[in-house]
Amino acid sequence: MTVVLHSPPDEEGSSLLLRLWTEDDIPELIDAYRDPVMRRFTRFHVGDEQDARRWLEFQWKGWHDGDRLSFAVLEPQPAGGRSRLVANVVVKGLVAGGDSAEVGYWTTREARGRGIAGRALESLTTWAFDRFARQGLEFLKLLHLVDNHASCRVAQKCGYVLEEVVPARPPFPSGGHVHVRRAPQDSYRD
Repeated sequence: MTVVLHSPPDEEGSSLLLRLWTEDDIPELIDAYRDPVMRRFTRFHVGDEQDARRWLEFQWKGWHDGDRLSFAVLEPQPAGGRSRLVANVVVKGLVAGGDSAEVGYWTTREARGRGIAGRALESLTTWAFDRFARQGLEFLKLLHLVDNHASCRVAQKCGYVLEEVVPARPPFPSGGHVHVRRAPQDSYRD
């Protein structure tokens, strides 16, 4: 399957490209996981090429099975330079006829604080509702650790309403926030 999404340009004219992960992303994926902040807030850690290949295979399996749809988020570079990996967004837990799924994301160290997570999440959210609402998807959940204040701001800016605070449970060492965004009513029309 080939799915490519585009986010609208920001104030500086920079757009984002969301596409399926490829083996060409391995060096940047390894580099992204060198960031201690990212390792703190993610469960799967990529330390070398073997880990990166396992991570990619997990993403590809999700596309094959249709229950975990992950996108590499790329930012075009000026003067026609190679696009740079800046984030990952994923919709997971999709079940045929199911009314909910979960979204998640991470951003590279260099991308943080620039609105990239919100723009990529908004593109993913719009696509997920456009694609799956007619099949029963009514809402998306976003979970993050209580002390991940940046993720809380991203969720709120993207219209994900805080609905619940959950206690710590393995593998998470602290409690979390559950944010929810409901499908637009016009998503159900034929």
